[in-house]
Amino acid sequence: MIYIKNAEEIEKMRESNRIIAVVLNELKEIVQPGVSTYQLNKKAEEIIRDEGATPAFKGYSIPGLQPFPAALCTSVNSYIVHGIPSKKAVLKEGDIIGIDVGTYKNGYHGDGAWTYAVGEISDKTRKLLDVTYQALLKGIENALAGNRLGDISFAIGSHVSRNGYYVADNLTGHGIGRQLHEEPMIPNFGKKGRGVRLAEGMTLAIEPMVNIGTNRVLEKGWEYMVADGTLSAHFEHTILITDNKPEILTKIR
Repeated sequence: MIYIKNAEEIEKMRESNRIIAVVLNELKEIVQPGVSTYQLNKKAEEIIRDEGATPAFKGYSIPGLQPFPAALCTSVNSYIVHGIPSKKAVLKEGDIIGIDVGTYKNGYHGDGAWTYAVGEISDKTRKLLDVTYQALLKGIENALAGNRLGDISFAIGSHVSRNGYYVADNLTGHGIGRQLHEEPMIPNFGKKGRGVRLAEGMTLAIEPMVNIGTNRVLEKGWEYMVADGTLSAHFEHTILITDNKPEILTKIR
């Protein structure tokens, strides 16, 4: 079931997702060579709790896996999503790190992600980040009341493939609200005019995950990696569908 949020629920969604933007802004200043993903996670959890929220990812469980142990997913280089923070994972010059964060406050969730450059990165790596972020914006541009879900998916996937990159297999965006993951699932490729019709009051987490070398992924517990070891980037905004253009609830200022 797809849930349409009323005005009160939308305000709560705005608050949970405002905190996502605060976290991602703060971490931008901390990501640098020599910092561990454990340190990033610790800082993020402090911010979330100081804002009166709880980390939505910490303790999140799915059948067959232990509950997720951290407030952040920290995915470095060929890791696509769900990387687990560690004291041993120390960032180096030229790395990229995808940071995904979730919040829960007043009964509603926030979710967002950003891929950061660690120091100076190559032009090839910069292009991957730029194309992935552009794909996110193109998906959001098509998140209009009256459009179909496939319009979002097509906008993302066509931009990615046109630039010679690959959408990671079987990893999608999703609805969000009282639950961290709600219907509908939002593939990062698809056909125009297909899927459910979008309506004012829907809240969606749109998140292209884009690989350089292949669409294939490897799974190791929670963590997903590019099968050929090439780089991957991930950007995510939670948005509200309105009677006009979509509102980005996780907008980083």
